[in-house]
Amino acid sequence: MSNEGVDNGKRRFLTLATTAVGAVGAGFVAVPFLGSWKPSAKAQAAGAPVEVDLSKLEVGQMVKVEYRGKPVFIVKRSDSIIEALKDSKQALKDPESANPEQQPEYVDKAVRSIRPDVMVLVAICTHLGCVPQHKKETEVDWGGGFFCPCHGSRFDLAGRVHEGVPASKNLEVPPYSYITDDKIIIGVDQGVA
Repeated sequence: MSNEGVDNGKRRFLTLATTAVGAVGAGFVAVPFLGSWKPSAKAQAAGAPVEVDLSKLEVGQMVKVEYRGKPVFIVKRSDSIIEALKDSKQALKDPESANPEQQPEYVDKAVRSIRPDVMVLVAICTHLGCVPQHKKETEVDWGGGFFCPCHGSRFDLAGRVHEGVPASKNLEVPPYSYITDDKIIIGVDQGVA
């Protein structure tokens, strides 16, 4: 077989053009296929870590976010509240935060947070799962904290449960860590981020 009359330039062009069209076609097929391996947005939201910017959070303010379908309260505490928590005279069921299932090991048990001024709690009452209300220390005569409107359980501003209420355990502290001084990520343990 003779190669006379064959235009090698045209052959090279057609080979490159066919290869390029094939590669683009393979890309169009591969992108949706590989994308189907990723979890859906709903699945990601169900367990994905949540970043929270604290830069605009003023002392005494609370912000509510959702993590794994549960409300999480983040409160900026004043120095006087921090001191009151450390020297609490209130009757609490678990003042030492002894139950390791209720907070990660890296939080300070006296204030139940990594940094004393920022509190992070899962806002689900440990009695029957209602969402408690944030009550500032100036609004109530029991020092402030969280009040469950369903059955009257009260928690201090560290999420520790008061004596004589239906709830038996402190509010849970979720795993979280600081990305920067003004940003936390809920769902990632301190030291892992």
